[in-house]
Amino acid sequence: MSLPVDDGVELFPRPEKNPAALKAAIAVVAADRLPELVDGQTRAMAEAIKEGSVNPIRAFVAHWATVVEIERHSQTAKVYHRANYLANHAESIEECRTHAVEVAEVYRSAYAAVNG
Repeated sequence: MSLPVDDGVELFPRPEKNPAALKAAIAVVAADRLPELVDGQTRAMAEAIKEGSVNPIRAFVAHWATVVEIERHSQTAKVYHRANYLANHAESIEECRTHAVEVAEVYRSAYAAVNG
């Protein structure tokens, strides 16, 4: 399976990797996911306090930076959402696996682009 070809069209420039900038970006490209982001931020903060580590906050930022990276490229977002939909509505395990692999490939590619 091949990764989607980036069509070079960015809906907006890549935001800074901080919770406020990512929240503002999600509000533009995936407003329906704002409650998920806020809940994740709350859980990351609680876990950071519990562990005495910033790693949960770093993981939160890395994940949402990846989500924004996918969404800010219209063709990539289209491929990602289509594969995710097909994986969730597959009629067989094999079909589900095929689409889930595509979802993972797009996510890994976007993760690498923003998180190194």
